[in-house]
Amino acid sequence: MQPLKYLTGYPPHVQARVRELLAEGRLGAVLADRYGERHAVRNDGQLYAYVQALKERYMRKAVPLGKVLYDGKLQVVKHALGTHTAISRVQGGKLKASREIRIASVFRDAPAEFLKMIVVHELAHLKQAEHDKAFYQLCTHMAPDYHQLEFDLRLYLTQLDAAKAAGPAPPPPPA
Repeated sequence: MQPLKYLTGYPPHVQARVRELLAEGRLGAVLADRYGERHAVRNDGQLYAYVQALKERYMRKAVPLGKVLYDGKLQVVKHALGTHTAISRVQGGKLKASREIRIASVFRDAPAEFLKMIVVHELAHLKQAEHDKAFYQLCTHMAPDYHQLEFDLRLYLTQLDAAKAAGPAPPPPPA
């Protein structure tokens, strides 16, 4: 029995149900029914505008963002769905700080709710560095269903891994 790497902290009965859905080939269909539509945020410029809109709505006083982009180098398997960084540079006699948010490029084709969950998570890190109670309160302020979205995102990643392990789909039969 192969471990479900994205669901290791969940109880055995939850993992058993996910394994059952995977064995029946229904996990993708369940997620597609719940989150049918992909988002329209296709490039870095659109992603920046999307993140700025959420930031303006919920975190007006937070530090400004210098860069927001999809990053093909982020490895989901290393638990990095997105990153936030603060970069300090010396310019003349002053120290300039810039904040960046990078989202793993695998989420360019994800459902809209999953992109929002990842962006909310990274925006919350602008105010709260640690994953503590205040951090999750901020996340649920911006996305009230944050915890359900996080679980479903883990299911989505599990489904992607299962599809990758199964290999490419066979070609359709000739007509």
